[in-house]
Amino acid sequence: MDSEVRYPRLRTGITVPCLIHGDADATPVLLLHAWGESSGRFDLLIPLLTGFRVYAPDLRGQGEADKPEGGYSLAEQAEDAAAVLDALDVTSAAVVGSSSGGYVAQQLAIAHPQKVAALVLVGAPLSLHGRPAFADEVDRLTDPLDEAWVRDSLAWFPLLHEVPQWFLEDRVRDGLRMPAHVWKGILNGLCSATPPTESGTIQTPTLILWGAGDSLLPRADQETLAARIPGSVLKVYPEVAHLVLWECPEQVAEDTTAFLASLG
Repeated sequence: MDSEVRYPRLRTGITVPCLIHGDADATPVLLLHAWGESSGRFDLLIPLLTGFRVYAPDLRGQGEADKPEGGYSLAEQAEDAAAVLDALDVTSAAVVGSSSGGYVAQQLAIAHPQKVAALVLVGAPLSLHGRPAFADEVDRLTDPLDEAWVRDSLAWFPLLHEVPQWFLEDRVRDGLRMPAHVWKGILNGLCSATPPTESGTIQTPTLILWGAGDSLLPRADQETLAARIPGSVLKVYPEVAHLVLWECPEQVAEDTTAFLASLG
């Protein structure tokens, strides 16, 4: 099966790498990673998404993408995602967003509904209003980042299942590749935005996957998110924490595949 990395220059003014995997005529799926990560956090998922044309970009400021001083509001992050599709001549795609990538995916579905054929929100927030407990730590960051700090930041997202050590080491490298202004800019952009489901109604078919052991996102919020998206389906994974994608990629792939197949 074909895989390649392209480096499109986006109409939003930046260049980002995008891994493209799968047959050219298969159903397109856009993967949006979380804050502090890169497209590499889909390494466990992509081989399991058979029968799809997968597009996995590094998003602004992260991975090997350009790291400008600005452009990190939620609306701008969603515009980058739309621009990736435009640059690669993808008219519309199913969009899978992990954690804060699912917040960007919601905004994309509000701003560009014609580009989003379906949504899969994996441990995604209803709202990020207010400052998380670790925001003060992020505000104090300076360059160069301390590797020990990046490693310690993984503890913000406790895991209930074992994750491969190489995967965690890659995540540390992701964090170290991000300048301090990017850590701050993305978090501030997410936390200062109007939650997408308060600014409009998502009409896109939506599957919501959430871990019952998530200490960051309460179940009540997930139920509210599902109630705000007409016809959406909420599936709860018992004994899984916030990082659903990391802990059970096989289940995410299975449920995503079944959901997209059910849409015909």
